[in-house]
Amino acid sequence: MTETTYWLEHAWLGADVESGVTLTADGPGGPRAGRITAVRTGTPAPPPGAEPLRGLTLPGLANAHSHAFHRALRATVQVGSGTFWTWREVMYQVAHRLTPDSYHALARAVYAEMALAGITAVGEFHYVHHAPGGTPYADPNAMGEALIAAAAEAGIRITLLDTAYLSSGFGQAPDRHQLRFSDGTADAWAERCSALKERDHARIGAAIHSVRAVPAGQLATVARWAEERRAPLHVHLSEQTAENDACAQAHGRTPTRLLADHGVLGPRTTGVHNTHLTDTDIALIGGSGTGTCMCPTTERDLADGIGPAVALQRAGSPLCLGSDSHAVIDLFEEARAMELNERLRSRTRGHWTAAALLRAATADGHAALGWDEAGTLEPGALADFTTIALDSVRTAGPLPRLGAETAVFAASAADVSHTVVGGRHVVRDGAHALVPDVPTALAEAVAALRG
Repeated sequence: MTETTYWLEHAWLGADVESGVTLTADGPGGPRAGRITAVRTGTPAPPPGAEPLRGLTLPGLANAHSHAFHRALRATVQVGSGTFWTWREVMYQVAHRLTPDSYHALARAVYAEMALAGITAVGEFHYVHHAPGGTPYADPNAMGEALIAAAAEAGIRITLLDTAYLSSGFGQAPDRHQLRFSDGTADAWAERCSALKERDHARIGAAIHSVRAVPAGQLATVARWAEERRAPLHVHLSEQTAENDACAQAHGRTPTRLLADHGVLGPRTTGVHNTHLTDTDIALIGGSGTGTCMCPTTERDLADGIGPAVALQRAGSPLCLGSDSHAVIDLFEEARAMELNERLRSRTRGHWTAAALLRAATADGHAALGWDEAGTLEPGALADFTTIALDSVRTAGPLPRLGAETAVFAASAADVSHTVVGGRHVVRDGAHALVPDVPTALAEAVAALRG
C-alpha cells in the first residue's frame, strides 16, 4: 500500500492548534510502515487525493491503566453504599467467572469502546492468570493471549502489564478469590510471563499489584525482570490508607519507601493512584523519575481520595491518565477531572494548561506504556491520531485556536469522529470499522459474566 495523505482541518501539534495541516502516513509494507512521514502546515484546502478530517485532530490518546473485566461492573456497583473493600468483593465475583473465551469477548468490546473514545493504546494491568482455584491453563498465558488478541481485533495497541499478585496481605497467603491471580512466587511469575512475545501492536511490561500483594523479599525479582528487558513497570501505590497502615505495621515504613528500598522506583516505573503520600514519599517518587498515573473517575467512584498530582509533577514525576475500572471510558473526562479535583482541594484555578493535560493523555501516557514513538503528530511518530468534532452541542462556539481548551474542558468521548492507528482508520465517522456493533458486543459479553 502507498502513502495515505490526510488533510486536518485543525490539529494540535503539541503547543498550538494549527489550521490546514497535511499529514502523510506510510501504509503497510512501506519502509516506515504505519508512521507519519510528513506534516505540513499552511494548507487551507485539502490537496488532491487527501482525505479530509473535519474538526480537531489530536495524537491518539493513551489509556495508561485498565482492568478490562471491570467494565462488567459498570452501574451494578452503584447500588447501595460501602467502601473500596466492599466494591472489591463484587469485583472478585466477576473475576471468578472469567475464562479465556469470555475474557476475549469482553476485552474486544471494551477495547473497541476505547477506540470509539479516541484511545489508540491501552496499558492492561493484567492479573487474572489461571483458572479458578489457581490451576494453570494448558497455555499458562491463555488469559494474557486473549487480551493481546482482543486488542488486535479492536484495532488498538496494548502494553500487557503482566502482574505479580502473590499474597492477600502482608505475610498472608492468597484467599480463595486470589488463587487464580497467583503464580506462587515471583520467580514462577517471571518464568511464565517470559514466554509472552511482543507483536507489532503489543508490548509486554510488568506490574506489581501492590506492596500487600508481593512480599517485600520478592519485589526486586519483578523489578529486575523489567530492568533486564527495559520494559515498563507499574504498581498500585498508596491507593488506600489501610494499605499504608498495614505496611507501616509490617515493615515500619511507607509503601513508597518499601518500593524504593527494593529498587522498584525509577524512570520506567509508574505508580498508579499515588493517593495517600507523605512529603518524603513525593520526593522519592519525583526524585527517581517515577511516573504517576492518575485515574480520577475511579478514584472518585471508589471514594479513594484526591492524590497530590501537582506536588508530584513539581517533584519530577511525569503524569499520565487511565480509566482503570471503566466506570466511564473517556480520557477527556480524566484530564478535566484531574484539574477540577485540584481546584476543589486548593480552591484555586489553573493548575495545568489544557496543553499540559493533553500531553498527559497522549505523549506521556504512551511513554509510560513503552510506546515512546507515539503520542505526537510529527514525522517519524506512529500514525496514531484521533479527531473530535467541533460542531457538537458540547464543542460548538469556541474559536478553533482554543481547540486544546475545548478538547479538555468541553469535549467528551462522544465527540470522537475518527480514530486512526498505524495509518489505518479504526473509527470512521463515529463507527468502528472492525467491530460493527460495539454496544451489542458489550451487552452480550457482560451478560455472559452475570452468571
